[in-house]
Amino acid sequence: MAASGELLRAMVGIASVNPRAGSGPGFGEAAVAEHVRGWLADHGVRAELREVLPGRPNVIATVPGRGPRMVLLESHLDTVETTGMTVDPFAGTIRDGRLYGRGACDAKGPLAAFMLAAAELAADPPDAGVVLAGVVDEEHAYQGVLGLISDLAGVPVAGAVVGEPTGLAPATAHKGCVRYTVRTLGRAGHSSRPDEAVNAVTLMARVIDHIDRTSPDVPPHPLLGPATRCVTRVRGGEGPNTVPGRCEIDVDRRTLPGEDPLDVWRRDRAELGALGRIEVDEPFTVDHALDTPATSPVPAALCAALSAAGRPATVHGMPFGTDASKLARAGIPSVVFGPGSIADAHSAGESVALADVDLAARLVADTVRSLDGGTA
Repeated sequence: MAASGELLRAMVGIASVNPRAGSGPGFGEAAVAEHVRGWLADHGVRAELREVLPGRPNVIATVPGRGPRMVLLESHLDTVETTGMTVDPFAGTIRDGRLYGRGACDAKGPLAAFMLAAAELAADPPDAGVVLAGVVDEEHAYQGVLGLISDLAGVPVAGAVVGEPTGLAPATAHKGCVRYTVRTLGRAGHSSRPDEAVNAVTLMARVIDHIDRTSPDVPPHPLLGPATRCVTRVRGGEGPNTVPGRCEIDVDRRTLPGEDPLDVWRRDRAELGALGRIEVDEPFTVDHALDTPATSPVPAALCAALSAAGRPATVHGMPFGTDASKLARAGIPSVVFGPGSIADAHSAGESVALADVDLAARLVADTVRSLDGGTA
């Protein structure tokens, strides 16, 4: 078994479903946070739990370096729900070198790689120190990383590696998003006399068609391509013999670096509102894009480590969002990196190659060792 197998099997075996959609056994990150803290302590890494939300702590560990400067290794403890999975979500089954289960690649695999790297670095302290953070609530409202940012105030962090399944490719850019609800306001009536009513579903069909036919009017990004906008949910109708008086859709607009999500929403509100009989609610999700210069110390060091290992070292962009954008906005240049494929994340048969987890650990340790710790 790969060195990561026992560690990752234990982590996957502890359910940590984000309680965004419910509560009860298996929801919340406390149990896996305690396991991570204990494993790190057993491997010479000082770690502690810091509660962010009631019963939901981040775990934060420190590997002191010879200099004061620190590198942040951050990944998340929570997973999405397990409904519809075709493998046992918590068995951590290993087959043909892959470990299966919820969170295997998103993002307990990357977190396991960071833990292995931290243990190796603690045994032979590097020039730059390490802060390792496993955070809560990445899959919902980002409260874990926001709490972490508060805890890092005053800490000289040179940059961050954020653990997500990138296929061991360094990603220095990703899209942001703004999500909001659009409502058409018709006039309800009896379905036998539709001409006396105003059908909100019919009105919404025109809105959906408009969104489908138009694209955001912004130049594409060299790593991310175009901004996008799509309808993700529809709610309308009251019964089979009632003309609906209202209909709602949720819209997901993916933003590019340089776009302010709230400005995007204001423009969309004006554009869609001009179609008539429409309300556009304030956003229920707002997240900024990431665009870290590839020449920043941590991304550059990671690319050098990849190149030395004979791996592709070209930086990439990703369409999905991560905690990295919040860290970057707090002044911590961040690169997203980890084992596993985003195609496996949240999937019915989620899995990760254990050899890639071990390789990620070695690459992260090499990255940290190459960085200057600065002087006090």
